[in-house]
Amino acid sequence: MTIASAAASVPAPPSPRPRLRGLRAEGIFVGRSLRQSLRDGESLLMAIMLPVMLMLMFTWVFGGAIDPSGAYVDYVVPGIILTCAGFGASSTAVYVAGDMRTGIIDRFRTMPLRAGAVLTGHVVASVLRNLVATAIVIGVGVLVGFRPRATVWEWIALTGLIALYILAITYLFAAIGLAARSPEGANGYGFVLLFLPYLSSAFVPVASMPGWLQPVAAHQPITPIVETIRGLLSDAPLQGDPWWALGWCLAILLIAAVWGAWLFRRKAARR
Repeated sequence: MTIASAAASVPAPPSPRPRLRGLRAEGIFVGRSLRQSLRDGESLLMAIMLPVMLMLMFTWVFGGAIDPSGAYVDYVVPGIILTCAGFGASSTAVYVAGDMRTGIIDRFRTMPLRAGAVLTGHVVASVLRNLVATAIVIGVGVLVGFRPRATVWEWIALTGLIALYILAITYLFAAIGLAARSPEGANGYGFVLLFLPYLSSAFVPVASMPGWLQPVAAHQPITPIVETIRGLLSDAPLQGDPWWALGWCLAILLIAAVWGAWLFRRKAARR
């Protein structure tokens, strides 16, 4: 056998598979995350039931002591909306940490797709889940006496702000899932963030808090966001809260997205 014939018998290396174009990869991983959520029915149910139970407790148990007139439900619903978003987004940290722990990310890296599509799929699916959960919470609030007075344009602005907040907080929980060493650790770290609404004007006015706590409650991200939601739902003057709300949401989203992308590249490179 000559050298030329031997070279001809060697099979040519397979050509690399073309990378998925457009947003096809992201759509695939959004569907994967949604199916994962449906299979994990307990987490989805608790993400809805816990805020509903909180609303019933604050309305029927504590509401009479806080506001004997019965109008406390109109005050507390915006806070419950943000609490609902936090509970729903926290599961993203567990799902992302689970993907990193099981090694499925290594398999995804061999496929012709953008690595960030995995994270995007988790985040978009969480936003969709949380918007549905938020609608359910508002519906339950109406059943227990909540009466929103928002106009059509205020409802549109409200939906946009809630979606932006959910997107920001979900990206933050996704980054926490990447930073944690296990799903259990991600769940613990994320649980700390769920206390932020209680240190804001979500459930009681800032003026009713101790003097040393009022600056903390007034200048943390949740307070302007919840005040904007409250103003939109009640058709009340908003003053400067919407700008602070948008600023905080965009700042959280930017920091979380950059941090998450850095963590994903760093951890994926180690495997």
